[in-house]
Amino acid sequence: MTFETLKMSRDDAVLFVEISAPPMNLLGVDVVRDLVSLIQDAEADEGVRILVFRSADPDYFISHVDVTQVKAYREAAAKLNGERSVAMLLRHMSASRLVTIAQIEGRVRGVGSEFVLACDMRFAARETALFSQMETAFGLIPGAGAIQYLTRLMGRGRAIEVMLSALDYDADIAERYGWINRALPADQLGEFVASLARRIARFPAAGQAIVKERVNAISLAGADDFRKDSDLFLECMLSEPVQRRMAVAMARGFQTRGAELDIVRLLDQLDA
Repeated sequence: MTFETLKMSRDDAVLFVEISAPPMNLLGVDVVRDLVSLIQDAEADEGVRILVFRSADPDYFISHVDVTQVKAYREAAAKLNGERSVAMLLRHMSASRLVTIAQIEGRVRGVGSEFVLACDMRFAARETALFSQMETAFGLIPGAGAIQYLTRLMGRGRAIEVMLSALDYDADIAERYGWINRALPADQLGEFVASLARRIARFPAAGQAIVKERVNAISLAGADDFRKDSDLFLECMLSEPVQRRMAVAMARGFQTRGAELDIVRLLDQLDA
C-alpha cells in the first residue's frame, strides 16, 4: 500500500497509519482519496485486522475539512460506495470488520473529531490533544457524523454544549464526557495503543467481528441519519450567510497553521 498522505507500517495483523498532509492535515481531496483506497485495500486483505491511526504532525491530527475542496472531496468519497459524502465514508469505517483505533496527540476539530469518533476506540495525550466541533461558529452543522456519535456517547446535554459552544476541549474533559476512551500521559500513549492493538490481534477474529456487529446494532445510527446530516451541511455551506462568515475567517487566517493553533480566538473575531 502506497499513498500520498498516509504512511504505513505493518506489524502482522496491525496496520499503523500515519496521517501526513502538510501543512496542517486538512481533510481535502488527497486525504479522502487515500482513505478510500486504504479502506478498500485493508478490507480486501484478510491478514489486516486492525488499523491504528496517528499523525505525523504533533499539533494537528486532522484539523478539519479543506473548505476550498468541498465538491472535490465529496466526489473522492463516492469512490468507496457511490455516496458523495464523507459522513458515509466514516460510517462505512465504523461498520467495517476492521478494528480502528485513533491515537490522538494534537488537534481534532470538525471532521477531524468526526473521523476519530468513527473509529472504534480513541486514546489521547493528556497534555496536548484538543477536541472541537466548531461548525456552528460559521452557521454550519457537523455534517460527517458528530451529531450521531456525540449524542450517543455523551448524552443530549453535553453533545449540545460541545456543538453549540465551538470551544476547544482538552483530553481530560473529553475523557470525562465520553468523547474518548482514555486520556494518557503523552509519553505513555504510543506504547499503550500499540500494546492494545497487538493484544486484540492475538485473539480470534470471528468473535471480535460479531461483537462489533452487535455493538453497532445498538449504537451506530442508520445510514439515512448520516445522509441527512451530510445534506444539511452542504445546504448550509452553500448559503450566503455561511459564505460571508467563511470569507471573514479566511481573511483572518483560517486554514493557516499559526492562526488555528488558537482557533477559539479566531472564531471569536468573526463578528468583530
